[in-house]
Amino acid sequence: MAPTDSSIAADSSVVIDHGRSSWSDLWKKEDYLAIWLGFLIIAISLTAYFGFGPREEFAKKIAAAEQIQSAEAAKAPFKTIAWYKAENDKKKLKGSNSAFGKFITHWTKHPGSWKTNPADAFIRTDAQAKAMNQKAMPVYEEAKGKAAAVLAAAQQAESAAAAAAFKDSALNDAAVATIKDWQSAEKKAGAAKGKTTNKAYNYIPTLVGLCVFLVVIFGAGMALMKKSFTEFAKGFVIVFLVATLAYMLGGQAISKQYGFGAEAWGVLLGMVIANSIGTPRWVLPACQVEFFIKTGLVLLGAEVLFSKILAIGIPGIFVAWVVTPIVLVCTFIFGQTVLKMPSKTLNVVISADMSVCGTSAAIAAAAACRAKKEELTLSIGLSLVFTAIMMIAMPAFIKAVGMPEILGGAWMGGTIDATGAVAAAGAFLGEKAMYVAATIKMIQNVMIGVTAFCIALYWTMRVERQAGGQDVGAGEIWHRFPKFVLGFLAASILFSVLDSTMGKGMSDALLNGGAVKGGTKLLRDWFFVLSFAAIGLSTNFRELAKYFKGGKPLILYVCGQSFNLVLTLTMAYIMFYLVFPEITAKI
Repeated sequence: MAPTDSSIAADSSVVIDHGRSSWSDLWKKEDYLAIWLGFLIIAISLTAYFGFGPREEFAKKIAAAEQIQSAEAAKAPFKTIAWYKAENDKKKLKGSNSAFGKFITHWTKHPGSWKTNPADAFIRTDAQAKAMNQKAMPVYEEAKGKAAAVLAAAQQAESAAAAAAFKDSALNDAAVATIKDWQSAEKKAGAAKGKTTNKAYNYIPTLVGLCVFLVVIFGAGMALMKKSFTEFAKGFVIVFLVATLAYMLGGQAISKQYGFGAEAWGVLLGMVIANSIGTPRWVLPACQVEFFIKTGLVLLGAEVLFSKILAIGIPGIFVAWVVTPIVLVCTFIFGQTVLKMPSKTLNVVISADMSVCGTSAAIAAAAACRAKKEELTLSIGLSLVFTAIMMIAMPAFIKAVGMPEILGGAWMGGTIDATGAVAAAGAFLGEKAMYVAATIKMIQNVMIGVTAFCIALYWTMRVERQAGGQDVGAGEIWHRFPKFVLGFLAASILFSVLDSTMGKGMSDALLNGGAVKGGTKLLRDWFFVLSFAAIGLSTNFRELAKYFKGGKPLILYVCGQSFNLVLTLTMAYIMFYLVFPEITAKI
């Protein structure tokens, strides 16, 4: 017989929102509470930046800069020095520099970077900051001098082109080349200057305050779900401590270099504790993996904008939306027919994790098919390991074979799982590669909702129907669908509408540079790391061992990812270089 609601509810190891659907679900069930909590954070961020932020001041400065750019565009057939200076003036406008931005940035701090002394991640004295600034100053002065020299050369080249009324193509090309050199030198000087502005800090009081805040907001959700606030609060201190240590280890210089971030450290630390001394029973009520990450995924929707999808155009959509479902379906079929995977749920969770966008898709897929929590943990573990490997290996391979930057970016954007890792890998190749890679990954993130719905539909209409011989109604499909995905989509639509109505300059300054980077993203990062720490703390190797029997999960992931690599590269080359080369030329 097919599993009943009561039998599933008795199994706490299943990733599922239990019970029949009712109106009370809106304030009692985890998925809905994740949506309300996410949108509370979104509402506060938007109100603070748009209601009390420097909107009028920014509008005047953006209008002045755009007036300069319009005049320069009418004067010359290329972007002049004055045009770029106006653009830089707009980029300096960031809502996160407002009073509210500084406040929330301060109270959501995580341990900083360090090399040899872990204490540096938490405390930096005035003497240390002064010594770091003095050490960096000569490098900055040198970079500043070079930038000034290149600027003089660029001004001379632009003047020569202007003297010919911008009709001499050779002079125009020379001006464009020297202006590009100046931009590069300015960027290096800016990076060097940033290393001369180190300040003293003590993050310990900040972390204590953040812990209390998170206990309150998630504890309130636990209380609404009829669970003990006190038990959650007591155990959450340990979960938060593991997440904090994960941030600290992820900030170590070598760890950062090889892309082993806080998420991976959170799982690893948690697993070490759980499988050595053992996670204390009183900590387990705070290991709310789904609650943390579902709320984070709602906030992630604020970063997926339609304008970014349109910016890459049809080539990016083909790479993200055509390749992804093909890889998912083929990997699942391969697992069932060739590998004979004993667990269909593990098979589909790994397939979704590997083909869509890593842990976010894994959570949605696990909820849709009612996978075991151990299966979700295994899938996420494989994803984190291969993400760390691919973000180092792929840029090195792309450079070694001389692959075009845009092609390399598209390839990495469609295959590396985590959004942050994609951006970091793209940065190894250059600005264009980073832009293309990150944009394609954001387009791919939209597939989270579609994937969850399709898996829920397939599981209820096909898999469980075959197992129990019972017809499944639309109500069961709706019950199975992960509701938090609706919050993700709603946030994406809301921020996309705001982005399209307020103009690029204001959107960059207040929406992306304020409400997102100075609000939702700060907490979203913490929620993700908390969920990974909770995964580790609640993972027992003995329970995972049965899933690794015969090495089939690893084989499935490797084979699926290999197919993904080949198909994504082929599609990216066809779309960006054969079918739509004119779009590629404009990037």
